[in-house]
Parts: sequence; C-alpha cells; structure tokens
Amino acid sequence: MTSTNQSYGFLIAGEWHQRGLPAEIRSPYDGASLAVVYRASAADIDEAIGAAVRAFSVTRTMPLWQRSEILERISRGIAARREEFAQTIAAEAGKPIRTARIEVDRAIFTFKVASEEARRIGGEIMALDWLPNNERRRAEIHRVPLGPIAGITPFNFPLNLVAHKVAPALAAGCPIIIRPASQTPLSALKLGEVVVASGWPAEGFAVVPSSVSDAAILVEDERIRKLTFTGSPLVGWGLKARAGRKRVTLELGGNAGVIVHHDADLSYAAERITWGGFSYAGQSCISVQRVYLHESISERFLDDFLRRVAQLKVGNPLDEATDVGPMISRSEAERTEAWIQAAVAAGAQLLIGGQRDGALLQPTVLANVAPDLSVSCQEVFAPLVAVTTYRDPLEAIRAVGTSDFGLQAGLFTNDVRLIERAFQEIEVGGLMVNDVSTFRIDHMPYGGVKQSGFGREGVRFAIEEMTEMKLLTWNHREGA
Repeated sequence: MTSTNQSYGFLIAGEWHQRGLPAEIRSPYDGASLAVVYRASAADIDEAIGAAVRAFSVTRTMPLWQRSEILERISRGIAARREEFAQTIAAEAGKPIRTARIEVDRAIFTFKVASEEARRIGGEIMALDWLPNNERRRAEIHRVPLGPIAGITPFNFPLNLVAHKVAPALAAGCPIIIRPASQTPLSALKLGEVVVASGWPAEGFAVVPSSVSDAAILVEDERIRKLTFTGSPLVGWGLKARAGRKRVTLELGGNAGVIVHHDADLSYAAERITWGGFSYAGQSCISVQRVYLHESISERFLDDFLRRVAQLKVGNPLDEATDVGPMISRSEAERTEAWIQAAVAAGAQLLIGGQRDGALLQPTVLANVAPDLSVSCQEVFAPLVAVTTYRDPLEAIRAVGTSDFGLQAGLFTNDVRLIERAFQEIEVGGLMVNDVSTFRIDHMPYGGVKQSGFGREGVRFAIEEMTEMKLLTWNHREGA
C-alpha cells in the first residue's frame, strides 16, 4: 500500500489510489492524529463493482485446493504482522492492547478455518427412485458461489469482523468489496495488503473507505448479489429495504441478558460477567447488559462482582495494564452518562462507576432498574451492567426474553430442566450455558433474531449464505 506520512489510499483491483476526499483518523483515547485515509467516491466504488463482476468469471471456477491455499497464506500473513495489527486496532479503535492481540489471533483463526472449510464445500447425491419409473435417475446437489459480495463492517472489531466477511467469501469463490467503518479503516486496509500478496485475483477484492452516500451503490446495485452488514439496527434494516433482490445478512444490535441461578459457581460467574460486561468498554453486540440474580445468592455474588469491577484499570489502550479503554467517541460516552443519570433519577441505585472523563467511562453497575429505562430496554453498547433479583426462575427467563433484541443470552446453572426451559423460551440466536452471552468462537454459527437481524455468520454458515444450491439430475439410459 502506498503510504506517505501515514497517508493511506483505497484498494481497487490490486491498485492503491490516493485521490478524492481525505479523512483524518484520530485516536478515540486522546484525539491524536493517526493517519489520513482517502475516501473512494461513488464512481470509484462503481469501478470496484465492475472489477468484481469481471473477477467472478475467474473466482467461481477456482479449484477448492487453490482457494484453501490462498486463505492459508492470508492467515499466515496476518500472523507475521500480529503486533502491527494489534497496535493498529488499539490505536484506531481504543481497544486495550491485550484485547487487540486476542482479536488478531481470532482473525488468524478465522482465515485458518476458512482454509479448511473451503476444502469441504461439496454437495449431495440424492436417490430419485422413490416413485416407479425413476429407477435410473439420480440427483446431484452442488453449492455454487453467488457472485460479487458487498461487506459493510463496524468499528468494534475492525479486523476480525472484516475477516468474517472476507474469509467465507473467498472460500465460496466470491469476489468481495469491503466498506470499513469510518472510525476504523486502517485495520481493513492493512488486511488488504495481505490479501493482495496472497494470490487471490486482484479484481476480486477491494477495500473502499467512503461516505455513507457514496457507499449507497454497494447496497442498491444489482450486480452485487449479496450484502452482508454488521452494525446498528436502524442502519441495517434501512439497508435491507433498499437492497432489492440481493441476498442480505444482518448482524445487528443486542441487549444481552444473563441469569445466575442459586446453584451456579458464583465465583466463576462473577469472573465471566466482569469480562463479558466490560471487555472493550462493553462495545460488543453480545456484551452482558442485564444480569438476573436469584435472590438467595444476590448478595454474595454482588460482593465478589463489585470487587472485581473495582479492580479494572481504565485508561490508555496502549498500556499493557489497561483493562478498559475509551468508548469510540466522547459523544458516545456522554450519551451513556446521560442514560445513567436518567436511570438514577428514576430510582435506580448506582453501585459503582458512572464517572466520565472525556471518552473514558468508568465501569458501571446499576441495581433496581425499571425495565422501561434506556439502560435496560435499549442497547447501551457501553461499560454498563444492570442487575435485578428474582425468586422464580421462570420470571427471569421471561425477563430475558422480553427484549426486542435476540442475539445471545447466558445462563449459569446445572439444572437440566431449567436449561431446557430457557432454551425453549428465550428467543435468541444462541444460549450459552454456564457462560456469558459474550462467548463466541469463530467457527460456530452466530447471529440473531428479532431486532438483532437474520442470517448467520461463523465461517461454514457464512459460506452457505454466500452460495446457493444448484441441482443436476441424471437419467441413465442404456446405450447412451
């Protein structure tokens, strides 16, 4: 990538372009200037789509071994630059450096899994002799790539959530155009360097930071066969309405609930909820936001939990000791602070935290929160956890399920009947037993229902979304 004084171009057809409007990328921690990125125009993105269409004639016929080897090279390429990627994520996203390294490791794993799954894209033989006179017939069911894909990615995982769109697309044999989040484009651009060096057809990959209006062509152009979007529900559902006939996957917001029953390992639950609620300042769709405690163990749990929260170090994301860095912007921290103040004014109890310094918000725990308050019923996307006690576990199950969101939920118990009841009744994409909603391994299916979107990521499942079934029937005639 051409870089002059930390000036980054956009990537189309293997070429880096420094033209159009420059945008300054700043640290959410201290506002320091990190780089200047040139934004692609609508005409540039149209050029990228045209290149992707041409590339599809090549990528769709690439043998599986070749796709697999390219993905393995990308995985190794990220690994070779692990610390560089981690430092970039910490700087542009404000993610604590130790957490940033974990994200890089996850991206390495995501491409590694895609390399393996590329070799498993197969089909199915189906017998057709279920009716008389079909004895010589059989069917082959194949999975074939859809075509050019547009991926729009968020700020909170600027490398691994890009990987979750790029890796399955390449495995499926689809060209892909990535429009990264405006706040955090650098990780995606550096990934572009790795992909360019991997042997993937140059016209089959693009990274185009751009304005929202200029990116509209990615949503509306019929040459794009699939849109995969991760971001806010308001934006996501609006994009779907404009997407026309193309296939759409939406990974949207969450308002995750976790139940801690009286038979739970309380120390382990407190440890996991501390991590699940405050990792990356709570800026994850599956971050723990609501915790329901059985009344018989609530006091013991809270003593341990609040002690752990108080020990979290808040500060510079590049400091190895930092546990909680800044929110993505001062305005987001101010919005959350206002929600906390409104909750307290309405009768909620502030157990710890609530103080703000610029974009840094102290990890916050609230109790006695009315269910109709913003901190309870909306996605807070911040280092804030609201705790509520219950007597009847069915009440807790119903409370978790009342949310308009349905991404993931957690349940700490060893009661099989309670686990089965929760799984049946809580309308979410996934229930994590004896763990927090925040748990995710990158090869498992991931996605939500209700306002949290539809479709699934997780490499194998995303490949299915990026391919379609094609049927071939054989009528074996003697002498033919």
